Amino acid sequence: MTSPVDLRRRSRRPAWAGRNYSLLTAAAFVTNLGSHGALIAAAFAVLEAGGDSGDVGLVAAARTLPLVLFLLIGGAVADRLPRHRVMVAANALNCLSQAAFAVLVLSGEAELWQMMLLTALGGTGQAFFSPAAEGMLLSSVEGEQASRAFAVFRMAMQGAAVGGAALGGAMVAGIGPGWVLAADAAAFAVAGSMRAFLDVGHIPQRVRGGGMLADLREGWREFAGRPWLWGIVVQFSIANAVVGAADAVYGPLVARDHLGGAGPWGLALGFFGAGTVAGALLMTRWKPRRLLLAGTLCVFPLALPSAALAVPAPISVLCAVMFLTGVTLEVFGVSWMTAQHLAECAFGPSLLPPSPSTGLITPMTRVRQAPHPPTVHGSR
Repeated sequence: MTSPVDLRRRSRRPAWAGRNYSLLTAAAFVTNLGSHGALIAAAFAVLEAGGDSGDVGLVAAARTLPLVLFLLIGGAVADRLPRHRVMVAANALNCLSQAAFAVLVLSGEAELWQMMLLTALGGTGQAFFSPAAEGMLLSSVEGEQASRAFAVFRMAMQGAAVGGAALGGAMVAGIGPGWVLAADAAAFAVAGSMRAFLDVGHIPQRVRGGGMLADLREGWREFAGRPWLWGIVVQFSIANAVVGAADAVYGPLVARDHLGGAGPWGLALGFFGAGTVAGALLMTRWKPRRLLLAGTLCVFPLALPSAALAVPAPISVLCAVMFLTGVTLEVFGVSWMTAQHLAECAFGPSLLPPSPSTGLITPMTRVRQAPHPPTVHGSR
């Protein structure tokens, strides 16, 4: 017999916040807390090792290149293997690469090629992790509450970004970047352990098809046949390439030369994270009637931080700009994820959701399944 206390405890958690959703949200919180500090730490590790702006850019590019190269393959792998295992394996790779990076920096013997290699391993892990993780998230929520669930997920994720950026900047300034990288490695270990307990029993088994290349071709046809999809992907990919350069290279250099170092840059990134939390909170209450139009318009303010850094603006102005940009980015993120979820419910699981953190999206291999009516969960 269920007691009144048990009923009250159950009512505290919304119906859409099931076991998988809760695990995914908690794990994303942990990894974001570590990763946003590590972004600052990596840039200043290069600078403290005697590198210049070109070296910082090379390390950033070393992460992006394998992410682009392997994201297509990562989507195909996520269709063939249990997704929670793909996620755990990717987290293990990220943990080991960040731990090795931390050891090199703490020993004072880090060389540029070593930092590039370890960063590239991290990008490879992310390429395999993202398709599986985003597919698992889409499958973890109910259709009517999808927008609110995505907003709460992103609010938790971006809330961690606030603390991670501010704490990471302070730690880099106080004890050096090596310990921040070590903390990020520990965060990946904790998150991977959580993701090992995800339930994939609701995902239908994949029926063998014509091979990975055939599936990729079919996925590309599905992607290219939807102008609303690839149009926004192109827009956000271009915007993200510019913003990524500013965050990874230009921002730390301006902070070092004009704003006072890692601490103020971490504060600015913290304000950006606070803006994303505010934007996610807004999206728990507001669902735009035209999701894609609202999301597309909210991409344009991403140019503001680069403009503020170019002046360069005082730290107070930069923080205000970063906060506003965070709000608009989150409106885009939640609107885009909701549109993807609605498309999957209507047309079936043929597309890979985008990752606003990387600005990349790839055609997903179409999942061959036994015929069944479309459901909210689909094959993700």
